[in-house]
Formats: sequence, C-alpha cells, structure tokens
Amino acid sequence: MSSIQQKLINQNLIGMPHQDLEEFFSVIDEKSFRATQIMKWTHQQGITDYKQMTNLSKPLRDWLSENTIMQMPKMINEEISIDGTRKWLLRVDDKNAVETVYIPEDDRATLCVSSQAGCILDCTFCATARQGFAGNLSSAQIISQLWFAEHHLRKQLNKPRVISNVVFMGMGEPLANFDNVIKAIRIMMDDNAYGLGKRKVTVSTSGIVPKIDKLREEIDVSLAVSLHAPNDEIRNQLVPLNRHYPIKELIAACHRFLADKNRKHSITFEYVMLDQMNDQPEHAKQLVKVIQGLSSKVNLIPFNTFPNSGYKRSTDEMIENFKEILQTSGITTITRRPRGTDIAAACGQLAGNIKDEVKRQRHYEKLYKADLLKQKVEVQCVS
Repeated sequence: MSSIQQKLINQNLIGMPHQDLEEFFSVIDEKSFRATQIMKWTHQQGITDYKQMTNLSKPLRDWLSENTIMQMPKMINEEISIDGTRKWLLRVDDKNAVETVYIPEDDRATLCVSSQAGCILDCTFCATARQGFAGNLSSAQIISQLWFAEHHLRKQLNKPRVISNVVFMGMGEPLANFDNVIKAIRIMMDDNAYGLGKRKVTVSTSGIVPKIDKLREEIDVSLAVSLHAPNDEIRNQLVPLNRHYPIKELIAACHRFLADKNRKHSITFEYVMLDQMNDQPEHAKQLVKVIQGLSSKVNLIPFNTFPNSGYKRSTDEMIENFKEILQTSGITTITRRPRGTDIAAACGQLAGNIKDEVKRQRHYEKLYKADLLKQKVEVQCVS
C-alpha cells in the first residue's frame, strides 16, 4: 500500500462530496463511478454496511470494510412536540452531543442542523452560547444529521422522501466552520444523494463578513443573517461579533452577496423580539433605513425563553406594531410562529450536551490569526 493510500485509512466516507469520493477511489485504483454507487447506497437508500452494497465487487467491499468507516450519530434522546416538531439529541463523538430539529409544515419539512458542538460566538440571548464551545463538526457529522433524520422518519412515517429543506440554524456559527459546511452542502445538493435545490438550503450567520463573501463565490444557497438590532449600540450587546463587523459592513456584504444577476435569492434577516431592548417604534424605523434597498424579508422571532436568560419576550402588541411599521415601508415581514417550544426546540433554545474544555478562546485565536476577526477578544466560557 502506498503512502497516499495509507492516508485514506479510517476515512469516514459519509462526509465526502462526489468529487472527493472520485479522488478517493482513484487513489485506491478503482473506477470513478464507484463514487456514485457509494453515494446512492448511503444517502438515497440509507445503507451503511458495505456487505449490502451488491454492485460493488467483493474484494472492494472487503477492503472498504477493513480500511474505512461509515460512522453515524447515535440517538440519545427524541422529543416530540404537540405541534409535530421533533428534537433529537445525537451523539457525535465520545464526549459531545448536538441537537437537530425536524419541523413539519403542510407544504414542506425542514431540518435544522447544527454545525458546531456549542458555539464559537457569545450571543447573549442564546442558550447554545451559554454552553461554550467544544469544536467544529466534521462534514460527516453534519451530513449524518440529515442522513439520520431522513431515514429515521422514512420508516416511522412510511414515506419515500421526508426532508425538503435544510437550514443551518442549529448549534454553532456555520461560517466559522466554513469548509466542512460547504462539503456537507455539496452532498445535500447532489442528485446522487438528497438532491436539494439551491433555494432549499439556507445558511444562517451572525455576520462573519469575509466568509459571507467567500460563500457567495463558493456555492449558490440562500442566506439568513441574524441581525437582531437596528444599530451598533444594541447589536454590540446582543451579538458581540458586531464589534468586529459592524452593521454597515455587514449590510455591504449582503449587497455584494446579491450582486450577481443570476443569483435570484433574497436575504432573510432574523430579528428576535426582546422586550424594551430592540422592539420600540424607533427601532423599527431605524431597521427600515438599514435594510431598505436590499432584496430581503424580515423574520420577527418572539424570544424563546430559557433559564437565567435575562431577557423577556416582547408583547404581542409590540411585535404587531413593529411588523406594521416595516410592512408600511414596503418590507416583507413575517412573525415566525414558535415551533417546539414545549420541548426547547425553538430558535435560541438548543443546548445539546457538550464539553467545552476551554476551546472557545483557542478557536477565537485561530479566527484572529486568519484575519477573520479584526482584533483580539476575550471570551468567557460559561460552565
């Protein structure tokens, strides 16, 4: 076995996009069409036992069984909401588990996936941030959430296909785990796997500006921006990343993201409604000025409480008044209907089960050295 082949030992093939699989099989002197066969067996049919992949030669099946892995997450817990939302706690390694949420609607079924164990950022209104950060998920750990949900629900619901949309709005900041997220998206969109369209996959970000630009260059997907404030003073409190990429720079990146005439998406701005913090009429008017001229819509999110959050949900009346100001100004605005709140599966409530090990500060150091953050910051991990 060559040194290059030796490096391929113990690879988790579930996380490899088609091109990577073709290169893998080329290195072990197999035909490139093996990539298509493997993807169809694993992602379309849910088969991870090489012995059952009958159109592979027996010697190849034996070699793959001995030298590679098909490691899937283990379900620790499943909770089902009265509204049909499901939340799974999935074990991704020997120390950490992440939460994945299935949200059924009449016309679609959305899976909310996690991209990190915990979160590198420290948004003050988010339960995930309170747990600290244990590490980036690999592309295999990300795509395996979709694999698990799709094939788990096919059996339970007796349907040939289940998941129609994927949103990267679970635990973590997706653009801080850029390469692995892109690999997972390529698998999601591959016709040999899940065949999701570019408008069916949404990447959410708190605003790492250079990575928004890189996302635009790399792949055509929908973008959601966790804005949550109409000015820098408030956003600095809610989303500390704003101190590095203030609103003006973030909105400029949004304009660039939509600049390609072939990119027909609009940007979704997520805005959590916090009582007396960001929900006043003057805040709505400021928000209009910030995003006017962008092809966009605003999702108003009634704050989902969690223990010791320090915030209260805006009243229904304040949310409705806020919405009316935006709509009167010509901005498409939707008040998101809370889903899965009874099982803590709603936006900002995912907490998982992670072991921080003081990794958040070290990861911030890496982002700083890579010029993704403009200045060094101190991050306190909540134990």
